[in-house]
Amino acid sequence: MSVRALVVDPSASWAVRLGEVPEPVAGPGQVLVDVSHVSLNYGDLNDARSGRVPEGAVLGSDAAGVVAVAAADGSGPAAGARVVAMTPGAFAQRVAVDVAALAVVPGSLDPARAVGLPVAGIAALRSLRAAGLGPDKRVLVTGASGGVGRFAVQLAARAGAQVIASVGSAARGAGPAEAGADEVLVGLDGLDRPVDIVIDSVGGPQLVAAWNLLAPGGSLQSVGWTSGEPAVFPPYATVGPAKSLTSFVNEGAAGADLTELTELAARGALGVEIGWQGSWERFTEAAGELRGRRIRGKAVLEVARA
Repeated sequence: MSVRALVVDPSASWAVRLGEVPEPVAGPGQVLVDVSHVSLNYGDLNDARSGRVPEGAVLGSDAAGVVAVAAADGSGPAAGARVVAMTPGAFAQRVAVDVAALAVVPGSLDPARAVGLPVAGIAALRSLRAAGLGPDKRVLVTGASGGVGRFAVQLAARAGAQVIASVGSAARGAGPAEAGADEVLVGLDGLDRPVDIVIDSVGGPQLVAAWNLLAPGGSLQSVGWTSGEPAVFPPYATVGPAKSLTSFVNEGAAGADLTELTELAARGALGVEIGWQGSWERFTEAAGELRGRRIRGKAVLEVARA
C-alpha cells in the first residue's frame, strides 16, 4: 500500500513533486494521522533545494488531521481525535507521529488555522522565552509580517512588552499593527533607542543593524534568514558590554507548546492569518508566492484524499 506525498525531487520545480511513498507504520508511542491540511514554510523550500531533506523523502513539518490509528501503548489521543503536529515528513496523506509531537485541536479551531501554528508559532514562542520575554522589555521583531514575525508580535504584546515591528515595505505594515505592535517601521529607519530582545528572521545587513541596537544584557535570537544576504560585522562590533546573538532551531517535543498555542488560538487570543490556501496540487504556485514574499501570513495546502 502507498500514499501520496510531496517528495523532494531536484529535477522538479522548487525541487518538490507529488509522488507515492509507502504507507507509514506506527512505531512505539506513535499514532497514524490522516492529514487534511499542511502548512508550507520558508524552511521547507530551503530543505528541499539544499539537500537537507534527501531526494525521494517526504517534505514538511506542519500537519493537521484526524487520528486514524491510536498508539498501541494507549498513550496519546484516541482514533477520531482532531490533531495538529510538528513532525518530519508531514506532507503526506498519512503520517506516523510521536504522541509527544502533537496536540489535540479544540473544537472551535479550524484545522486550516491550527496547521499554521507548529513551526512558526513554536519558533516565536520558544525564541521569546529563550530571550527572557517580560512586560518590562523592548522587543524588536524583524520580518514582522511573516509567519514567525506575526506570532512573535502577538505573543510579545500579550506578555505586556513594548513591541517594535520591522517590515519590508509600508504595504506590509497593517498586519503587525493589527497584531499589537506599538510601532511599525520599514526596515529599521527611525529606530534609535536600544532594545532588549530581537527576534530576527531576515538576517543579512539588517541582523547587523539590529545587533547594534541591542542593549547591554540583551538577546538577539536568529530564527531565519529570508534575505539570503551575508551579515558583515564591522571591527569591534562584538566587543563591549555583554549581549548575545543566539542561533535558533525548533528542537524537542512540540506537544506542550502546541497545546498552549492551539488553546490561545481557539479562544481568539492568538490570530492565525492565512495568506494563501489551496490544494496541494498547486504546490508550485504556493511556493512561488511564499518565496516572492507576496503572502502575508501562512500558506496552507489542502491534502486531497483521492
